[in-house]
Amino acid sequence: MIAFGTYDAARHPRIAVLIAGLRAHGSKVTELNRPLGFSTAERVRMLQQPWRLPALAIRLLLCWAGLVRDTVRQRRAEGLPGAVLVGYLGHFDVVLARLLHPRSVIVLDHLVFAGDTATDRGAAGLRVRLLTGLDRLAVACADVVVTDTEEHRQMLPDPDKGVVVLVGAPDAWRTAASPPAAPADEELSVVFFGLYTPLQGAPVIAEAVRDAVAAGAALRVTMVGAGQDLPLACQILAGTPGVTWHDWVEADELPGLVARHQVCLGIFSDTPKGVRVVPNKVYQGLAAGCVVVTSDTPPQRRAVGENVELVPAADPRALAAALVDLCDPAALAAARERAARGRDLIRPQVVTEPLVAELRRRGVL
Repeated sequence: MIAFGTYDAARHPRIAVLIAGLRAHGSKVTELNRPLGFSTAERVRMLQQPWRLPALAIRLLLCWAGLVRDTVRQRRAEGLPGAVLVGYLGHFDVVLARLLHPRSVIVLDHLVFAGDTATDRGAAGLRVRLLTGLDRLAVACADVVVTDTEEHRQMLPDPDKGVVVLVGAPDAWRTAASPPAAPADEELSVVFFGLYTPLQGAPVIAEAVRDAVAAGAALRVTMVGAGQDLPLACQILAGTPGVTWHDWVEADELPGLVARHQVCLGIFSDTPKGVRVVPNKVYQGLAAGCVVVTSDTPPQRRAVGENVELVPAADPRALAAALVDLCDPAALAAARERAARGRDLIRPQVVTEPLVAELRRRGVL
């Protein structure tokens, strides 16, 4: 089979997890990849601001021209692929994949619904309707649609097309955790990284850190990333000691940075999208050897509930109390044991088992 599209595995490692998992199950996967070079935030901004679309269209057409040439060479060398895996953010790529491979099984990794994401970030009206239409077109072009939660599978026009595959974490995160974790000291080291979108609940995190420190907790907190909720988070934490801000960390440096902390924070909002997802950072934090604290939502409880510390969504007091509790060495040690038991469950080979079973059922593998 081939992995196809304009995905960027360095920025969005989901496709790397799928490819690694398929290969671990014995499948030969040839990558035909021409990265578009835009981040998720940039793509969403372009779709929300139509005057930016020409730049996206020009870059996309150039990448597609390269993909067409790559496909011709691949077909001459290996013949027709049994299946084509279209990588994350492949709403447009799946259309090209369907045209180039009409007799192959097209698998779309539909980790993000464009209309749902735009709504979460404040869009409304015609733009959301257009993006929802794009979602429907993308799903219609695929034979198998991979989602990350059952809630997202049920959002598909035909849920029977869907296969739930947990996001998991690339092996680089497990490798980063190989050295012994930083020894416990008088400060509890905590890290959050993300795009500061509403679903992540950065203001909730900021209030919780502020209140935990005010209650006497010794915290060393690292906040990584930028986005629409960053100014409010900075305002809430102004004057709180022990907080370090980074607006950007390179993808190859992020696993090591996270692994140097004892606690990794997940998401904490109660927005409609926030209660339907299990974010990358939850899996990545677990793989990096951290104790993960995140919101108690149905998908997160099902996926990792026995291995992470769950707190009610949108409740800064509950999160502050959890951070204060983890400052106790005994509580931290117990949480680390729970987290360690979950690391093997999020390896690429394990999380891709439902997709492998579906492809075998279709005679592809």
